[in-house]
Amino acid sequence: MPHFSSFRRTSVISFAKSAQSTLGVEWELALVDSKSMELTSRAQEVFDVIEELSPELLDASTGPHITGEFLDNTVELVTGVSANVAEAVHQLEKAKEQLMVATDQLGIEIFSAGTHPFSRSIDQPIANKDRYQKMLDRTQYWGRQMMIYGVHVHTGIDSKAKALPVLNGLSNFYPHLLALSASSPFWEGFDTGYASQRALMFQQLPTAGLPFSFESWEDYEVFLKDLMVTGVIDDPSENRWDIRPVAHYGTVEMRVCDGLSSLNDISGLVAFDQCLVESLSRDYEAGKILAPLKPWHMQENKWRAARYGLDAIIIQDNDNNELLVTEDIERLLNIFEPIARDLDCSDDLAQIERMIQDGGSTAQQRKIAQESNNDLTAVVRYLVEQTKSPYFRSAR
Repeated sequence: MPHFSSFRRTSVISFAKSAQSTLGVEWELALVDSKSMELTSRAQEVFDVIEELSPELLDASTGPHITGEFLDNTVELVTGVSANVAEAVHQLEKAKEQLMVATDQLGIEIFSAGTHPFSRSIDQPIANKDRYQKMLDRTQYWGRQMMIYGVHVHTGIDSKAKALPVLNGLSNFYPHLLALSASSPFWEGFDTGYASQRALMFQQLPTAGLPFSFESWEDYEVFLKDLMVTGVIDDPSENRWDIRPVAHYGTVEMRVCDGLSSLNDISGLVAFDQCLVESLSRDYEAGKILAPLKPWHMQENKWRAARYGLDAIIIQDNDNNELLVTEDIERLLNIFEPIARDLDCSDDLAQIERMIQDGGSTAQQRKIAQESNNDLTAVVRYLVEQTKSPYFRSAR
């Protein structure tokens, strides 16, 4: 039944003041049993230990923190507002280290990838929070399929006028971000043939998937009002686009990426995203038109990146020119060099070249599965070790 929200009494969404290109990062981690490598729904036990050892990590008001998520097998590490990539990733590393003190006591390991290779989604309990239970009630079977994990990046936008033009521009680079992060080839014990099963699973939710394009912020407000008045959502945060403006933070949030098991990979993707946003912001200030691709091109590019990962050939423009995604990424890296220096993320951005040379997480997981006679526990153990490994700048 429609839920007639009080949102319809106002048509103005205030956009918080945010320093341009500052960062906030959210990293979803799965909990697995240290012996079986199966997902284990023990997040509350983990939080109980953290409450005793490091209670400040459960307080979102004090900066970096750890919180729960949709599934009881998931914890999320969240940074405070960070000036650069290194600061954000160091916060993730510190939180991860303190999290591991708790999980070690409980015989639990942590891992990150877009999906768990062999646990069954239907067996995973949902967190007992009203917003999650309501979503499950509405989405039923498809909601229970959300055994997926990602990395979300908030990048500061210093004016509301920029938010939608930057979002429109970011949408053109969806396949680049997804191809680089794709890490979910396996689903419930099977190789799906896709580089990112997660990307296609998540879009089944009614407000998830590719963003719509709007000419003005006022049009976007009308869209949110329509969703709330008709009961599709109760709060703007429930609009779960893959790329979305977040007005109360003053950011554009990139939710494209599969879970990344390495902090070094996270640093590369966060730097790439930060440079993209800064580049688009500068273009906007210079009066350049940030024209999005045609919707059917965006949809096809998403599918190609999900299917083929770093081997995807993507549509570059509305004239139907195509290019291997890695070639376009390398072109962008050259453009981003001066921007990365300005943002103090050159070392982090350099991780992108390594990720391309390594072939990406999907290829690495498939290689381990092949070498172990399709023993997917070996894949999870590999992801666990990657997740526990340190950030490359830590030794400096």
